[in-house]
Amino acid sequence: NSPRVLVLVPTRELARQIQTHFMAVGSYTRLTVEVITGGENRGHQISRLRRNPDLLIATPGRLVEHLEIGEAELDELQYLVLDEADRMLDMGFAEQVLAILGHCRRERQSLLFSATLQQRGLDDLAAHLLRQPRTLIMDVVRAPHPDIRHQLLLSDAFEHKRQQLHWLLCNEPADKTLVFVNKRERAEQLGNWLIGQQQRCAVLHGELDQPERKRVMRLFRDGRVSVLIATDLAARGLDVPGVQRVVNFDVPRAGEDYLHRSGRTGRAGEQGTAVTLVAAPEWNRMQGIQRYLHLDIQQRVIDEWPAHFSGAPRRSKSRKRQQGAMVKSKLAKQAQAKPKDRLRDRKNIGKRRKPSSRPGIESGFEPPKRRN
Repeated sequence: NSPRVLVLVPTRELARQIQTHFMAVGSYTRLTVEVITGGENRGHQISRLRRNPDLLIATPGRLVEHLEIGEAELDELQYLVLDEADRMLDMGFAEQVLAILGHCRRERQSLLFSATLQQRGLDDLAAHLLRQPRTLIMDVVRAPHPDIRHQLLLSDAFEHKRQQLHWLLCNEPADKTLVFVNKRERAEQLGNWLIGQQQRCAVLHGELDQPERKRVMRLFRDGRVSVLIATDLAARGLDVPGVQRVVNFDVPRAGEDYLHRSGRTGRAGEQGTAVTLVAAPEWNRMQGIQRYLHLDIQQRVIDEWPAHFSGAPRRSKSRKRQQGAMVKSKLAKQAQAKPKDRLRDRKNIGKRRKPSSRPGIESGFEPPKRRN
């Protein structure tokens, strides 16, 4: 029951995408493909594994379960592929991946794909997976996408962001808008509010079961909903054609996350727009992302919903210079301060005191007297 090729991916959606592309590319071959992911019936998956597919696409957690009960074998594996390895580490799949390596045939070709080589733990994983590896860099990670226009909107709070987003959806309509948030609760809250505003909206996050996730993605792909609110984890690897706009309702946690989000638009030569709503607590993080990615961001204002927050003022001096100036000022004040004139400091200066010890008795110690 060993496949010839194993592709490990972090999410179910990415596994389905790879299956779709493989079936298109290999439509004139006799190669077979199966997908094993979490959230599906194990009995049905066992039946698919027993078909002995040539290519197996799997998420690490569910594949480990089948390996432990002996329903999957990898002793005849020829090719092992880790796609989006950096995201697998973020999701805590390192132990499962190492467990899978222990079941794989030693004589094989291994390939590791990652959006960044700076991910913590990636070197250790590559050391276990690869032997004498060659590194191929297809593109500079921080290179700005030429087909994406980046915009920034200053905001005051969650309610203010909601109104700004609603204004964009009503006054600058797009066939497909992908809205990113940082937490599942925020996705549900924002989605319910937009539905109340008569927006054709759906929500995608990691807590949805597989049938519901498929239904949501089908609605978005078919255009029956024009707005999809998603978390980073759920939207990782999404490949939906025709996404005209990405809205970062919450500022991403890191520059790589910004790249992954904005990369959902501007595909296949089409033009796209990435709009980021920035509140005061998010300003410094957004500035760091902008510097890290060398982004040329257009700052715009919605006249109907302007923000009181105008952006942090630029500092004329760096933090180190400010600290240095404070230290110098403190030292100067100490130098100018007059010494205290105290009586105890002036008392008996220069006068020699008489010895207090008596002959035959050590200074500072007097032995006890004997009683007669």
